[in-house]
Amino acid sequence: MTQRLSSSAELAHPAAAFKSARSWLARYAMVVVLPILLGLGGVISPAFVSADNFSNLLLQFAPLAIVAMGQSFVMIVRGLDLSVASMMATTAVISTSFSGTDRDIASIFAASFIVAVAVGLLNGFLVTKRQVSPFLATLATMILLQGFRFAYTQGAPSGNVPPLLRVLGSAKIGGIPYNSLVLLIVAIALAIVLHRSALGRRIFIVGGSPVTGRLFGIRSDLVMIVCYVISSCLAALAGLILSGYVGLVDNWVGQGYELDSIVACVVGRVSLKGGRGSILGALTGAAVLVVITNEVLLLGVPIQVQLIIKGAVIVIAAALYARREASSGYT
Repeated sequence: MTQRLSSSAELAHPAAAFKSARSWLARYAMVVVLPILLGLGGVISPAFVSADNFSNLLLQFAPLAIVAMGQSFVMIVRGLDLSVASMMATTAVISTSFSGTDRDIASIFAASFIVAVAVGLLNGFLVTKRQVSPFLATLATMILLQGFRFAYTQGAPSGNVPPLLRVLGSAKIGGIPYNSLVLLIVAIALAIVLHRSALGRRIFIVGGSPVTGRLFGIRSDLVMIVCYVISSCLAALAGLILSGYVGLVDNWVGQGYELDSIVACVVGRVSLKGGRGSILGALTGAAVLVVITNEVLLLGVPIQVQLIIKGAVIVIAAALYARREASSGYT
């Protein structure tokens, strides 16, 4: 009898270890994939592993990572924010609407974040108080922002980006871009909010089940509105950084970031069904997209093929997401 028990225990131990390893791999798969992609880039093109290229990768990474972190907050509470790219373009237009000198930096940031808060509140209000689907609500605000922007600029935005914004968006210190330092500060702050604060716990509870949140005395609607405001404010910050990186402004700054940020979150294991996600996941997903895009550019692939590759990445991410949700017992 003792021998049978000991044999069962021996069999159970490897099975438990395998299950644990599989769970760890599923959770941190992209953290493992990212170094592989970096190594593959070095094999494909020696220029990929140069210091200049890594510095450029960081420059391109920061705006998308900032938007993806904001998107993750919304996705954790079962939402989507399609207005982020339009918010970025709007703040880029705001950045050139003053004198173009550094003395207006405070006014530019103030105006940008006032608009961002208003847009976030509108998105949150439509979703929580009017029961509009997040897709339609944020699509509507995206179109509204486009309309206001084109009306304000008459379709031809002009003006100069202040020098300080150019420094923030494209300058480097010791090879490290300033925008990466901003990203680091923002990421640490958001990680503390999401994973170490009472608000973060409420966000995950509401994302898991808004009804359960209400039973716990949590104002679920308010939590969701806060998440939309956070997303809009981060999109505004990314828009200002991107306008400094580009060095000029048009009505389409940030175009495509709404979908890229969602894909980055999905790749980083932020659940579209809510209740699960992390800042590290959003950052990792954004990094994977930026690295793949950079490798494709270094290969000199035509734009048509680049779009095909990007579409394939989205399809693969969606397939992996569906498989992960099925295996985790989500319905």
